[in-house]
Amino acid sequence: MRLSPDQLVYWQSGYFKINATIGFTWALMLVLVLGSMLLTRRLSTGLHRSRWQNALEIIVLGITTQIKEVGLTNPGKYLAFLGTLFLFVATASLCIVIPGYEPPTASLSTTTALALCVLIAVPVFGISDQGLRGYLKTYTEPTLIMLPFNVISELSRTLALAVRLFGNMMSGAMIIAILLTLTPFFFPIVMTMLGLLTGMVQAYIFTILAAVYIAAATRPRDRNATGTTKT
Repeated sequence: MRLSPDQLVYWQSGYFKINATIGFTWALMLVLVLGSMLLTRRLSTGLHRSRWQNALEIIVLGITTQIKEVGLTNPGKYLAFLGTLFLFVATASLCIVIPGYEPPTASLSTTTALALCVLIAVPVFGISDQGLRGYLKTYTEPTLIMLPFNVISELSRTLALAVRLFGNMMSGAMIIAILLTLTPFFFPIVMTMLGLLTGMVQAYIFTILAAVYIAAATRPRDRNATGTTKT
């Protein structure tokens, strides 16, 4: 029994290899890119719209609403990054119904990469919103003593993001594999459906946490802007 899709190697030449994690990750990226191209090639602004466009608008509006509710006042600025995170994790979870497919999010390397994307995006959005000096100043608030603690907080929450997503996705895949060995008919179907639900919940939680971290990095400027407006 494989504990991770990293152990399934399709091709290897010396130190370079393509395992299931890399293969399914690139396959998911290709599906998302081609799907977005097909869905957006004939967009209509009139009253008559296709079902695919309606579904796409529902997804985009839903993600935008969630971003705004987190506290980000300009959700369009963060839609591309957070929307991509959600769609990737959600699609990786939904494809578990395909025979032979193993979700790349069941690999710690994938979840670590996603968490590192969040780690990089937080200062990028923070600096673009309040400048380099203003963002770095947040690490020393309320006093300079808090600098090492704030740095540790950045690193620890990145680790928590990676481990949380990896643990939930891998545990679901492991349970399905065990039940498939013991009872190869009814229970695997039930657990697969439960895995779909769990995967969607994890995609939502991961995206919301990323939005919360970005909101925390951009919040000081919002408070200053509010105070300036009032005066």
